[in-house]
Amino acid sequence: MIIGHHQHRYRVHPHWGMPRPGTYPVNDCHEMVMDAGGRIILLTNETRNNLIVYNKNGKILDAFGHAFPGAHGLSIHDENGTQMLYICDIERHQVVKTDLNGRVILEIGYPVAAGVYQHADQFLPTESVVAPNGDIYVTDGYGLQYVIQYNSRGQYIRHWGGRGNGTGQFDCAHGIAIDHRNGDASLLITSRNHNAFKRFTMEGAYLETIVLPGSFVCRPVIKGDGLYAAVFRSGSNTNLGSGYITILDGNNRVVSTPGASAPVYRDGVLLPQEKEGAVFVHPHDVCVDDDENIYVCQWNSGRTYPIMLERV
Repeated sequence: MIIGHHQHRYRVHPHWGMPRPGTYPVNDCHEMVMDAGGRIILLTNETRNNLIVYNKNGKILDAFGHAFPGAHGLSIHDENGTQMLYICDIERHQVVKTDLNGRVILEIGYPVAAGVYQHADQFLPTESVVAPNGDIYVTDGYGLQYVIQYNSRGQYIRHWGGRGNGTGQFDCAHGIAIDHRNGDASLLITSRNHNAFKRFTMEGAYLETIVLPGSFVCRPVIKGDGLYAAVFRSGSNTNLGSGYITILDGNNRVVSTPGASAPVYRDGVLLPQEKEGAVFVHPHDVCVDDDENIYVCQWNSGRTYPIMLERV
């Protein structure tokens, strides 16, 4: 099966990441990253093996981690030649930094110093990203909807956002990425229930909104000039099983939506899109390799393993 549009079309490999029955169980498959060696690391909230490591052919190389019942966000960062994982756990109310073998390096709890959290249960971090200077940015996408900036030691610097409909506010600040495509670094932050990404300076000043009508997007993933994202639902937040993938070009125009209707612009405005076909249920994240193949993991989709989209 070939899906996608224009120059971004893909052959579907639905059984790419599926192990032998009874081995390496998963629950929700929340996010995936690729390390410097080309290994693909999957995060699931199944504590028998929270992290599963694949090669590009879908073979499982390793599995570890038993302490993340609310595993949700996974990012990777190179620190002086050593790669580190950052895991957001909504049940532990923490961001946990580990090495590639799962050894815990740092735990970041709720930001008491921000003055807006009364207790840890209000802090439900969904994603993190690390800047070149080591600062850690966390989105509290299931909590109070703030973005919190810490230094490399996990010490509070500032916060912004919060729940609301203002230009600098969020409704489900689900994901975050650093965008270098136009030179200066900026932050792209999901506001999922607004069907949008919002751009900010690294200090939290609002810059712009990228609107994706009808698409309840998860975190932004940047590869080359492209901006990729899983759309976990479309049309409405209660439209079960309506997910797909969206791909934007360097001008932030949608150029392909694998698993959905073709992108159409009218008077410069993207028209709402809808799911087509039965490839996806609830995509939650994408990982893009150097050949621009896409690996898709899914939430609440029958404990399915990742799907691979081979670019054609």
